[in-house]
Amino acid sequence: MQAERLKALEKAVAALAQGEFHFPEVYGAGWDELYVGDKVKLGREFMTLVRKGYFAGVTDTGEKKAGGRVYSKGW
Repeated sequence: MQAERLKALEKAVAALAQGEFHFPEVYGAGWDELYVGDKVKLGREFMTLVRKGYFAGVTDTGEKKAGGRVYSKGW
């Protein structure tokens, strides 16, 4: 993942309230314009970072709802 994108994700995650969220909420503007393959790649990279503990307080719930993996912040 590009350093610029990673910094943007760090800011977006820090700004999230506690609770569940989907990756597109963190990615922000432009998500809907991405090709599906790019969405899959970025989503997998984010999931890997979450599972490695890169984003403090964020966990992978292991669930999928509304077509996407559910993450949790601060639980």
